[in-house]
Amino acid sequence: MNPFSKNRWNGRWHGALLILPCLIFFLAYLPTTAAQQSAADNYGHKCAVCHGQDGLGNTAKGKKVHVKDVHANMKDSEADMIKIVTDGKGDDMDSYKTEFTDSQIKDLVDYYRSLGQK
Repeated sequence: MNPFSKNRWNGRWHGALLILPCLIFFLAYLPTTAAQQSAADNYGHKCAVCHGQDGLGNTAKGKKVHVKDVHANMKDSEADMIKIVTDGKGDDMDSYKTEFTDSQIKDLVDYYRSLGQK
């Protein structure tokens, strides 16, 4: 059989056309999956090491840097908290503006504030 016959190339194009939509879906889906991590997951990965899973700051690192518990921080406005998460606070808290979107930061603050209502 001739390797350049019409039937052989027709089958390859058909296969490529089937794979193309899957590839487009995968490339479009991949960044949105990371962006849609839940606030609880983001808090657990980035914040809980100092603030604790419960927001009370009773962790080794939290005690070292004198983290206030969530109830004491509730006097701060949501906007103030968003600014702190975005820009960081002194040497003890990093800025997260390059790691999270504005929406994710707001969700993180909302999640943290919800810990103070429990």
